[in-house]
Amino acid sequence: MFDFDKEKLENYIKKLNTPKVLIVGDMGIDEMVYGETERISREAPVLILRHSNTKIILGQAANAAHNLATINGGKVSAIGLYGDDYYGPMLLDAFKKVGINTEYMVQDNSRITTVKSRISGASFHSVAQQVVRIDRVDDKAPSKEIEDRLIENIEKAMPLHDAVILSDYNIGLLTDRVIKETISIANKYNKIVVADVQKDMARYKGVNALTPNQPDSEKAVGYFIRDEKTLNSAGADILKLTDANVLLLTRGGDGMTVFEKGKQTHTDVPVFNKTSVFDVTGAGDTVVASFTLALAAGAEPKYAAIIGNIAASIVIRSFGCATTTIDELLKSLNKMDMENYTIKA
Repeated sequence: MFDFDKEKLENYIKKLNTPKVLIVGDMGIDEMVYGETERISREAPVLILRHSNTKIILGQAANAAHNLATINGGKVSAIGLYGDDYYGPMLLDAFKKVGINTEYMVQDNSRITTVKSRISGASFHSVAQQVVRIDRVDDKAPSKEIEDRLIENIEKAMPLHDAVILSDYNIGLLTDRVIKETISIANKYNKIVVADVQKDMARYKGVNALTPNQPDSEKAVGYFIRDEKTLNSAGADILKLTDANVLLLTRGGDGMTVFEKGKQTHTDVPVFNKTSVFDVTGAGDTVVASFTLALAAGAEPKYAAIIGNIAASIVIRSFGCATTTIDELLKSLNKMDMENYTIKA
């Protein structure tokens, strides 16, 4: 049993606006197109929507950057790719509107800006329902010239930040070379490196921490996590595979589990506010953002995981990719039922 100190946890939350974080990854935007259903087309059996509004939202690794910025007051720099197209300026503008530094972003004229367009329709007095999604994605690896520019910008930015997140959405930016150089540069300047990765975890050897979910972790180790024995084995195998110091395994309704190198036991952090789940979209980005900020603020991994858990419990109450703030984290902490919220270690 891990009897955490609530006052200590509160102090860590209050320090989340101190660290500066660099995020390197697959940046993109979510284009949310809304309309009202009118009729079925005479040309084909499809709905005709009368357009009402369009929202541009930061997506993929850019959503993690947005989560960082709302918590730490915009002390965030993004390093990613965008194309010479209609959506490139939209991505940069969306970053700037939430206070994220874009000076290290790299334009790649050989690729398109990543955009996921979700078209939703609603009839009178009904909730909007997604009708179709259109993805504009170029997942080829960048050229050596673009890699060189990315690494040059990482070298420039790293000394000015306290931690770096590698956010891999499998859209091509995080090549073996970019990953290796980022970790090497971070180690040179003694910076924390956290990887939010879905597959090929062995490529991230040497990071401080990883934050995969359970299904991706099961694919990495080659077996299902069914009980305490397989959970312990999976944690040990991933730490060995990546040589990471910390593994934060997110497990959906089962909460999170923290493994630390050299420790025989793990820490289970149960879901907080499980009854208020509306939409888990983007919750993983919220977890990695708040977890990284907590580590950079000096929190032990167990406390950082609890902070990530509280942050996730806030954003899943909203539809779509949502963010949270320090004030909201503190309010949620004060509402916690300490008698029934038990951390197992």
